[in-house]
Amino acid sequence: MMAQRNGGIPRILIVDDEPIIRETLAEYLQQQGFITQSYGSAEEAVLRAAEYRFDIALCDVNLPQMDGLELLKKLLNINPETFVILITAYATVESAVEAFQLGAQDYLMKPIILDEVLNKVKRLLRLSDLNQENQWLRRELNRNEEKTLVLSNHPLMKPIYDLAKRVAPTKSTVLIQGESGTGKEVIARYIHQHIGIRPEEGRFVAVNCAAIPNELLENQLFGHRRGAYTGADKDTPGIFVHAGQGTVFLDEIGEMPLPTQAKLLRVIEQKEIFPVGANEPILVEARIIAASNKNLAREVEMQRFREDLFYRLNVVTLKLPPLRERREDIPELVNALLAKHTQSMGKRIAGVSHEALQYLMNSPWKGNIRELDNVLQRAVILSDGPIIQIAELPSDLLTSVNDPLLTDQLEEALKHYERIHIERILKMTNDKREAAKRLNIALSSLYRKIEYLKIQVPTEGRS
Repeated sequence: MMAQRNGGIPRILIVDDEPIIRETLAEYLQQQGFITQSYGSAEEAVLRAAEYRFDIALCDVNLPQMDGLELLKKLLNINPETFVILITAYATVESAVEAFQLGAQDYLMKPIILDEVLNKVKRLLRLSDLNQENQWLRRELNRNEEKTLVLSNHPLMKPIYDLAKRVAPTKSTVLIQGESGTGKEVIARYIHQHIGIRPEEGRFVAVNCAAIPNELLENQLFGHRRGAYTGADKDTPGIFVHAGQGTVFLDEIGEMPLPTQAKLLRVIEQKEIFPVGANEPILVEARIIAASNKNLAREVEMQRFREDLFYRLNVVTLKLPPLRERREDIPELVNALLAKHTQSMGKRIAGVSHEALQYLMNSPWKGNIRELDNVLQRAVILSDGPIIQIAELPSDLLTSVNDPLLTDQLEEALKHYERIHIERILKMTNDKREAAKRLNIALSSLYRKIEYLKIQVPTEGRS
């Protein structure tokens, strides 16, 4: 029999539209000492996952209506700590890469071998226990020394970190704006780290407002009372209560339905929530950090976002630059992201080749850090190590890079990077004298370089 873990007996979700497979897995895992719940559709599984915490989910890829990959994304949005094993009859490199990029921990091939299922489940439970232990150790370290999740040392990011650190102890609402994948949640966690409370007093809880169905979002945020609807067999506190004195991070808040926006406004103004089915409000202490890749002011004009809520959120605004405007961060990001993926996959990869790094440095990165993360995760999956080569990078990434930027001629390469660096400093300072000072060159030298390198000076720049 399976021994109980710290969180009790492991709970496993089984989702397969074939009754024989579903019932066989459930019966076998119950015999091994697990608690199982099985469903024939992804929609049923999502509803149940919103009510119960599952340690592991076994999900068929080919499901009616919502497929297994879409179910994977929704399960991880509801509870990122759930480990998902996908079940498929046809596995390819492409499907494996996509599954791992979306967050799957493993997958099974049909016909299913029950001993293989048990071995994978046990391995993931051990990994889950190890993750929890690591989280505890990190919290203990954080009591005595300052730790941050921020990787960037770029000059564009320094004022953002400074303002984030200053606003953290105030408990004020914060709005983080930036393109998708620029690291808005990283900044939100940075703010949470500097609130000045002990981990047991407040948690950081992230919610993607675009990923949770409208009918489930309010239940997730505010909780419900027993008997509020069919299947509500117990009180559920909701995220605002769960966060305590910590932080509720509302990502993609521009996708939040208008009725829910009205209830969120009450949370900000009155510091109270009404769980679904409740007659009396509950006071809450969590601070709200919201993020959006949309122009919320424009959304207000289009009557897709409440004006009063926008002003309540827009007390302090942090605008994150896209990755293409801070390319100097890419080598350090590559090292950090590679370390994360090699550790999770148990591979030994030391880094990327010089040629591969050139492509990474010059990619347009429309998806920003998230796209870079996915590219590196794919490369780690495909690589036999010890160095990531160009062959492991996606073909569409290679074709998106302008070849002249990858010249082997040293003089041309230096001119290219010098031009990028000076253009960035000019854009950042908007003042040639200040730019020359930061570049540690004379103003006359800066003028000569502008002419020689054919640099386009911003029209608003001052002499």
